[in-house]
Amino acid sequence: MDTLLQGLEIPWALAWAPDGRLFVTERPGRLRVAVNGRLAAAPLARLEVTAVGEAGLMGLALAPDFARTGHLYVCYTASRQGASVNRVARLTVRADRAVDERVVLDDMPAATIHDGCRLKFGPDHKLYVTMGDAAQPSNAQRRDSLSGKILRIEADGAVPTDNPFRGSPVWSLGHRNPQGLAWDAWGRLWESEHGSSAHDEINLIRPGGNYGWPEVRGRETREGFVGPALESGDDTWAPSGVAVLHEHLYVAGLRGQRLLVLTLGADGTIAVAGELLKGAYGRLRDVVVGPDGALYVATGNRDGRGSPRPEDDRVLRVVP
Repeated sequence: MDTLLQGLEIPWALAWAPDGRLFVTERPGRLRVAVNGRLAAAPLARLEVTAVGEAGLMGLALAPDFARTGHLYVCYTASRQGASVNRVARLTVRADRAVDERVVLDDMPAATIHDGCRLKFGPDHKLYVTMGDAAQPSNAQRRDSLSGKILRIEADGAVPTDNPFRGSPVWSLGHRNPQGLAWDAWGRLWESEHGSSAHDEINLIRPGGNYGWPEVRGRETREGFVGPALESGDDTWAPSGVAVLHEHLYVAGLRGQRLLVLTLGADGTIAVAGELLKGAYGRLRDVVVGPDGALYVATGNRDGRGSPRPEDDRVLRVVP
């Protein structure tokens, strides 16, 4: 284990560019970049965000054609007419700046908790967006609300014609606070989700699937709802970012303060195989696979719920 970057302020998401640059969002509203392990002194962009509680600048994804266009996407909380909203916006990276902000999805309910806001481009080149229930659990079951959902949109914000609900960006519903997305070698989408008082979930996402919140939680079952592939029981993982490397799903844990290692089977099974970094670096917010095949893990000890050390927050390089 090595420290790649240190002295960050609540890093939330990591994304590697094809040329080896590492992009980082910091929740107070800064988009940062590191080249050859050195963090640029000036942010690429400073966004006007509402950074209260869990809200602020969160998700980050580079467009599949980033090398040609310089397009990257962020998800953040903003203030509009006195209310907080979550939005997805596209920026264009030019030299040492990210400019030309264009909002592609707007007005999702926001709150000081349960904002979701993870962004990932799928193998289909569609943009997937997680949205928490924004402290309004019942909205997770409402098809006319984008809260408590995983959304799927085109890069320009349009609704794909093959989404499960005609004209809607909703890909799946019934989520409490989805924090991680990753696809495995079989093309399956896995999601991590904060449960209520433990019972955190790892879900295998099906188009149009209803994952039950707030009607059921954890292993509770009821007709019409999809149960989790794995849940934490009485333990608390507070799972955030996830990444797939070979046959394993790695899950960054906030309150759990560990990198959970899960084994994925070709038949859709999933099982706990071990854990890394337990208690060594505090709260872990995101994990991604680097161009060298190692895992890169962002800590989140300066988010108001951790115990930061002088080097925090950091990005760690981990060879499993």
